[in-house]
Amino acid sequence: MKVRAKKRLGQHFLNDESIAHRIVESLLEMNPRGAECSVLEVGPGMGVLTKYLLREEGLDFRAVEIDGESVEYLVQNYPAIRPHLYEEDFLRMDLGKIFPGRLAVIGNFPYNISSQIFFKILDHKDNIPFAVGMIQKEVADRLASPPGNKAYGILSVLLQAWYDIEYLFSVEPGSFTPPPKVRSAVIRIKRNGRTSLGCDEALFKRVVKTCFNMRRKTIRNSIRPLLGNGMSIEDTPLLDLRPEQLSVEKFVELTNHIITNQY
Repeated sequence: MKVRAKKRLGQHFLNDESIAHRIVESLLEMNPRGAECSVLEVGPGMGVLTKYLLREEGLDFRAVEIDGESVEYLVQNYPAIRPHLYEEDFLRMDLGKIFPGRLAVIGNFPYNISSQIFFKILDHKDNIPFAVGMIQKEVADRLASPPGNKAYGILSVLLQAWYDIEYLFSVEPGSFTPPPKVRSAVIRIKRNGRTSLGCDEALFKRVVKTCFNMRRKTIRNSIRPLLGNGMSIEDTPLLDLRPEQLSVEKFVELTNHIITNQY
C-alpha cells in the first residue's frame, strides 16, 4: 500500500506505508509508552511516521520540524499534532530543559545531518535510552560496523561506547518520492549497561577523533599531536595498530596509557 507524498526540491519522502509501519513498530517494541518516557520524532516532513505515532495510546509524543512548509502540511492534515509540535532546529534544541525525563528519538532523519543527530543523542545519552532512525545505508553500515572493517570510524566508536546498535533492514530507492540515488537503512540503538568509560571521557573523544583523522597512520604516529613537545610515550603493542583495529575497550586502554605517560 502506498501513501501519497508531497514533492519538494531536494527532498525524498518515504511513500511506502509498510516501511513506515515497521519503523514505528521498531520503536514501540522498546515500550516507550507512559509519561516516564517521551517520544520525539525528528523531521516528520509529510507525516508518514507521525500518523502511526499519533494513534498510539499512552505515548507522550512530540515532534520537531524546522521547515515551515512541512509544519503547515502537518497541522492541516494531522491537527492533533499542533500542541506537540516544535518549530525549530533539533540540533539546537535544549533537550535537557524540554525533556527532563527519559526520551526516545525516532525519525526518517535528513541524510545531510544524520551524523550530527547521533552526536546530539550522544550528548544526552543519560536521558535517551533508545532511538530508531532511517539513514543513508552507508552511514548505517558505519555505525554498526565492528572493529577491523573499513567502515569503522569515529562515530562507530563513540556510539558503540554507550549504545548497542542493531542494523534492522535496508530500504530501496523505490520506497521514496522521488527515488534517491542512494540506498537507505533503518537502525536501532539501545543504551548499554556502561555507566563509565573508565577513563577521561573528553580525552577519549580526542584520542578517537585524532586517530581516525589520520587513519592511514599507526597509532604511534597519529597520537603525536596529543603529546607535549618532546614528550614520548611508553611502548605498547597498541601503538603499532591502526585505528580501525581498536575496539572501544582498546581505545579506553590507549587513553589511559596516554594519561599515565603525561604525568
